[in-house]
Amino acid sequence: MRFIDLSQPLFHDCPNCPTHPAVKLEICADHAADAWRMEMLTLVSHTGSHLDAPLHKLAGGMSIDDYPLEAFAGEAMIVDVRGCASDYPITADVLREKLGAAAALDDRIVLLATGWGDRRDKSEEWLHLSPHLTPDGAQWLVEQNIRGVGIDHYSVGGSRDAPNSRTHATLLGHKVWIVEELRFPDEVFSLPQPVQFMALPINFRGFSGAFCRPVLVLR
Repeated sequence: MRFIDLSQPLFHDCPNCPTHPAVKLEICADHAADAWRMEMLTLVSHTGSHLDAPLHKLAGGMSIDDYPLEAFAGEAMIVDVRGCASDYPITADVLREKLGAAAALDDRIVLLATGWGDRRDKSEEWLHLSPHLTPDGAQWLVEQNIRGVGIDHYSVGGSRDAPNSRTHATLLGHKVWIVEELRFPDEVFSLPQPVQFMALPINFRGFSGAFCRPVLVLR
């Protein structure tokens, strides 16, 4: 068995959602003074590669620990829109064209590969003009009875509040979890679909989301 890592690294002041606090890393103990080394991270739970649960958007919604772990592992379809323009809308029509027969999506995970995982930095373009899943695209995915959706950016719905909120609410309102901040190595695009995906969350109790290590599983 082999894993292909789809995660983004966490480090001091790494790129993240600009409305969130900056990521801060401190060395709180080191060998010279303490005979041990430890690090302290200050960041929100929706930073780096992470999962969104319904509670992230919906009051009283499921928290991340309400899902069984098995929910975060399964067959996935990769939607390749690399090379798309800034602010590119991933609409229902785009998804129909790329994914074809809707019946093949039942209980599967859909991963949106925009190429922006390779462009991760604090530029205005990356922070504010990312490709994004539109509300009608989210509704179409819900109608196909998917289990989860992922994207290689910090927000599946982009940075504009109104459409981003609708996209999140549509998915999470139907208990479709979201995994954000992925990165797709070139080798994944030569794999036969569906691929085997896994992104297990940290065991946070009652949280609206959690850090995860997303991978493709090759056997």
